[in-house]
Amino acid sequence: MMMKEDSISAEMRERLRVVSRALLRLHKSLLDDERTQFERVRGRIESSGEFLQLVLHDEWFAYLRPLSALVVQIDELLDDDEATLSKADALISEARAMLKQSETGDDEFGRRYKAALQRDPDVIFAHRDAVHILSANP
Repeated sequence: MMMKEDSISAEMRERLRVVSRALLRLHKSLLDDERTQFERVRGRIESSGEFLQLVLHDEWFAYLRPLSALVVQIDELLDDDEATLSKADALISEARAMLKQSETGDDEFGRRYKAALQRDPDVIFAHRDAVHILSANP
């Protein structure tokens, strides 16, 4: 089978898998931190089902949805036989930009992410790992 000129290589597919895992770890750290903050303000979340419903529908967790969507897009690209290098590069660039927003804090994601970075060591470590992976040359 001949690869199209813009098709992603096996190496890029592996890089995308590593990026996806790093972003998932960061997402989980942010969810754990937000759950703690939520429970301090609104009371204990009784079940994982209730937590899932809150994550999906409550405005408290809405700022995390773009990160969730990005992970889904990366995973969908990995499953796509027609995946292109330009799409892969665009998703990696989007991830870099999203994590960089934490430095400026000039939108909802950036503000909330920056706050989580300042209070939760797990978020700090997951952020550091994701930034390191995203900044590595392919």
